[in-house]
Amino acid sequence: MPAPDRWGEVFGDETVAAAMIDRLVHHAEVHSLKGDSYRMRGRQLGRVPTATHDTD
Repeated sequence: MPAPDRWGEVFGDETVAAAMIDRLVHHAEVHSLKGDSYRMRGRQLGRVPTATHDTD
């Protein structure tokens, strides 16, 4: 997904992009969540993966 400042490029016009986004989020509710992401649980971010060697 492109960054919000590039939506005008995607839709071909800054005004059209702003109008479309405005209509999409007009009645939206914002929910601010805190804590660890359920989707990212179990991932070891920032850790360099170690190579595994099969022994036969």
